[in-house]
Amino acid sequence: MSTTRREFLAHSAALAAVATSACSSTSSTRSSAAAAPAPAFRISLAQWSLHDALFKQRLDPLDFPRASQREFGIDTVEYVNTFYKERKDDDAYFGQLKQRCRDEGVASRLIMVDGEGSLGAALQGERDRAVSNHKRWLEVAHQLGCMAIRVNAYGDGTPTELRDRVAESLHRLGALAAPLELYVIVENHGHMSSNGAWMAGLMARADHPRVGTLPDFGNFTLVEGQFYDRYRGVAEMLPWARAVSAKSYDFDAQGDETTIDYRRMLALVAQAGYREHLGIEYEGSRLSEHDGILATKALLVKIRDEQRPA
Repeated sequence: MSTTRREFLAHSAALAAVATSACSSTSSTRSSAAAAPAPAFRISLAQWSLHDALFKQRLDPLDFPRASQREFGIDTVEYVNTFYKERKDDDAYFGQLKQRCRDEGVASRLIMVDGEGSLGAALQGERDRAVSNHKRWLEVAHQLGCMAIRVNAYGDGTPTELRDRVAESLHRLGALAAPLELYVIVENHGHMSSNGAWMAGLMARADHPRVGTLPDFGNFTLVEGQFYDRYRGVAEMLPWARAVSAKSYDFDAQGDETTIDYRRMLALVAQAGYREHLGIEYEGSRLSEHDGILATKALLVKIRDEQRPA
């Protein structure tokens, strides 16, 4: 994979952030947090955190904004297209969803798009169909007042071939998103997309101001049994981040996440200058979805308070 000057500089800044974070983690937690820049982020709720309730029809997808506001005190939501796919061409339905948001004082931030074809497919016709399918979700995102759709970097070929094919599709989607003032953002979501260096190369290759990343704290499985360093990966994607996913699984008696060092992650986010929403995406099984969301929110708020300058 060839390296551009822009890509080299982005990598250098990202790796410097990892090194800084690793050094700071050796000191006491409170001292490290106090030394880090204040991460003035806001909190949103990813719909996948309630996927069990939605799949089992205990929660109507139209009521997601109300649940976010009334049950969790979170006024910004991130949708998953899976729960709206049967109504994807129904503008009136999304009009109802938009009204529910207005009624509850909730803002729509983004739509996570899955199952709409491979943007990196080997055949041009398959990539064309995938771009066309994703275009509809750009229209829905615009109707709801979102700022982005999240897509996947899936497809065929060697890492370089896949990068080039996905980059082509992303550039096309970026051109479609620009008149709508939307972004097209890529999440680390398995396989090559969970390789932070590859994702940085993809962004440089796509080279569009409306194309960016959505670093997820937890999705760093390359193949079964092989993992990419999560802190390095997040740092490598942060230069292009338009959203960040605060993945969580479980918590100890002190309320800290047991798989991910949240203080280290939030230090990376702050050092990168990211000041937008962190989307709670609870995927644990020990706590209920309700309790897991609240535990994640409490941890984010606690660390945000710790890192606020005195």
